[in-house]
Amino acid sequence: MHSRKKGKSSSKKPIKKEAKWVEYKPKEVEDLVIKYAKQGFQSANIGIVLRDQYGIPSVKLVTKKTVSQILKDNDLYSKLPEDLFNLLKRAVELRVHMEKNKKDYQSYRGLELTESKIRRLAKYYIRKGSLPKGWKYDPEQAKLLIR
Repeated sequence: MHSRKKGKSSSKKPIKKEAKWVEYKPKEVEDLVIKYAKQGFQSANIGIVLRDQYGIPSVKLVTKKTVSQILKDNDLYSKLPEDLFNLLKRAVELRVHMEKNKKDYQSYRGLELTESKIRRLAKYYIRKGSLPKGWKYDPEQAKLLIR
């Protein structure tokens, strides 16, 4: 968003209706998703592990549910949306870096851009209803949420 790059062009998943070669049943795939969620994996990482280690191209093709839906059904989905959580984590790490390296002005700029992304994304999630109405980004509160 803030770089001068043009972005990814035509990077879309191929359209597949079913995965015939997958030997796992939907219940087994759901159990795998739950197992990895309890180990602390995020939904994107769960999908990567299932693809690379188990040969499951898409959880949705097998189970007719997304990884997030499976986690929500089993009360394992986090309170904060994952993309917002990852941005908060990056902002906390940048603030820790800035305390040690006060003259690193490029990192300060990166922190400003990251925090503006957090505010924009929070506005969207408040409108959508995923975050409470009065939620505001606070660096000290973010540090407590992450650690």
